Amino acid sequence: MRHHRKGRAFARKDNQRKALLRSLARGLILNQKMETSIAKAKEIRPIIEKLITKAKINNLTTRRLLQSRLGNNDSSIDKLFETAKRFEKRNGGYTRIIKLPIRKSDSSERAIIEFV
Repeated sequence: MRHHRKGRAFARKDNQRKALLRSLARGLILNQKMETSIAKAKEIRPIIEKLITKAKINNLTTRRLLQSRLGNNDSSIDKLFETAKRFEKRNGGYTRIIKLPIRKSDSSERAIIEFV
């Protein structure tokens, strides 16, 4: 049974899944838009929303917290603070997911996740 197991496994072990989600979050922050599977887009959305909400408070404590969540990549942290300035008056809903047509080669469901 799946008691207390939130989220999707993506057929990966725990540390691989965390690395995947961290990489997806970093890619979305740096590029502002990315194409991925629908499942990965839905899984990364709440992570990004929480990171942007934290980044609205620009001080050393939040910078260190975001570095622990995203890894020690200064360019993505700086870009996250710039992105958070855009959403200063918004109380959530920073991303949108747009479904794309199914890919013909392997019939995978694709989506674009981007900032509003």
